[in-house]
Amino acid sequence: MNIVMAASEAVPYAKTGGLADVVGALAIELTKLGHHVILVMPDYRGRAAGESRQLAMRLSIPVDGKPVDITVEEENVPVTGALHRLRVLFVRYDPYFDRPGLYQQDHHDYPDNLERFILFCRAALEIVRGLMETRGEKVDVLHLHDWQTALCAVYLKTLPHEYKGLDQLKVLLTLHNMGYQGIFPGQQFAKLGLPPSLFSPSGLEFYGSVNCLKGGIIFSDTVSTVSPTYAQEIMTAEYGCGLEGVLASRADGVKGITNGIDIDAWNPESDSYLPAQYTAADLSGKRACKRALQRELKLPNRDVPLLAVIGRLTFQKGFDLLIDVIPELMSLDIQTVVLGTGDHHLEQQFIAAQARYPDRIGLCLGFNEGMAHRIEAGSDMLIMPSRYEPCGLSQLYSLRYGTVPIVRRTGGLADTVIPFRPSTIKSGRATGFHFIDASTDSLLSALVLSLHVYKERQTWQSLIYTGMKVDLSWDRSAKLYVDLYRGPQEGKKEN
Repeated sequence: MNIVMAASEAVPYAKTGGLADVVGALAIELTKLGHHVILVMPDYRGRAAGESRQLAMRLSIPVDGKPVDITVEEENVPVTGALHRLRVLFVRYDPYFDRPGLYQQDHHDYPDNLERFILFCRAALEIVRGLMETRGEKVDVLHLHDWQTALCAVYLKTLPHEYKGLDQLKVLLTLHNMGYQGIFPGQQFAKLGLPPSLFSPSGLEFYGSVNCLKGGIIFSDTVSTVSPTYAQEIMTAEYGCGLEGVLASRADGVKGITNGIDIDAWNPESDSYLPAQYTAADLSGKRACKRALQRELKLPNRDVPLLAVIGRLTFQKGFDLLIDVIPELMSLDIQTVVLGTGDHHLEQQFIAAQARYPDRIGLCLGFNEGMAHRIEAGSDMLIMPSRYEPCGLSQLYSLRYGTVPIVRRTGGLADTVIPFRPSTIKSGRATGFHFIDASTDSLLSALVLSLHVYKERQTWQSLIYTGMKVDLSWDRSAKLYVDLYRGPQEGKKEN
């Protein structure tokens, strides 16, 4: 098939979170399966030196009633084992995208984010038109990701006179996180260049504001999300973030496809970020990684459980719960390492905790890819107390690296971690620990249970071994996406 994927970020070019990992890995896996894939994304600041890009198009894009001249640059990426290269098209307009951050600076969203992604969505559609009309290429599917690309579906379906020839294009919108919807003041609706009638409850209006994601959900042919459990959860008021009714009104529902990971990039047997490599059959390298991580984060070299925290330090991720139980945790004989960035007040609380317990807590604010790999390899457990989690990637990396995940039973965490129970241990299926409530008591109980099981070396080794043997590749998930591309009947069978 001929697939155009539009996304606001993708590894290795730009990343703020798991969206980038998913888009980059899925594009490569679809290419490996023999499909022609073109990834369209903004050209942000910080391109790597020596990148080979060529001018592909010059376009004039209407934004707020005014034409904006942009360039599109193309890079062809070889994919090991694939017949075709992955093509990446970068939308370049420096006034919008040559900035320190992708969406915000100093924890504040850019005030012109609506205009920035109006331009990007319009540009993505013009690129598709250029590929089809000017270059004579076929495009079967436009795969959109999150609110930053959702307006593509709106423009395509509500302005057919502007996009003649694209009416046969199938549009799939994947929801990676319902907590981010692209909501802007209602008085900015005119900037979209859409008919006024669309600013209504049946259109993009959302309690007096403009909601980009809502428009994408309404006007896309198919909607998916990144795990089966999350697909069910977002139909409820607790997890739908105000759009549960819009989602439930779709006759074909929302398809849930669990994310995979790049098993070549995340492989403890060959990971170049690690001081030592290891396998499920020989974990001596993992023990070496633990000692090296303790040295790197200036923790005493002690044989105690090492707990990891990796991710956005936000309320959604439940890390405020972890802050609240730190005094109880520090009364136990453990060490904790934290890697992440996020809400300022949570960052400050982790800084204060590390200052209070310098020999028990290692802290690395910000994001460092190599450090993420070394923490996954060197830790014994990973804590993910998320209030909601569409899929989650850190727990998948942990399984791959023999680091036992402790997760709240929600979304993709419920789908990907088999909880410790006598029956699951006996059947050789357990890979981690679940807790149900988003509360300090529930979290602490799960942590105490995991520390008790840690002392039972044979049982703990079983958890590690089972987790490391789980198939976490993108192969199956990518094939399910192809089913969705081909039509609703195939897709319905996979939800």
